[in-house]
Amino acid sequence: MSTPKASLFYVHVEFNKDHVTVDEDKITVGVRSKPVDGEANKEVVKKIARHFGVPSSKVAIRSGHRSRDKIIQITDLKS
Repeated sequence: MSTPKASLFYVHVEFNKDHVTVDEDKITVGVRSKPVDGEANKEVVKKIARHFGVPSSKVAIRSGHRSRDKIIQITDLKS
C-alpha cells in the first residue's frame, strides 16, 4: 500500500469577499462567513477542496486556526 501524498500551502484569508486565487505556493481565499465558531475556517476548507477537486476530508488546517494566515495541507492532490 502506498503512502498518500500531502502538499502544504500558505493561505491568506480575506473577509467579505468571494474568490480563490492561487499564486505558486500561496493561496488567497475570500470568505463571506464571519470568523465565529470556526465558520470561516469551514468555508476556507470547502472552497479549497472545491478548487482542487478533492473531498473536504482531504483538506486540513495545520496552522493558523485563529489567524488570517494559515498553512493548509491537502492529501492525495493529483499533479
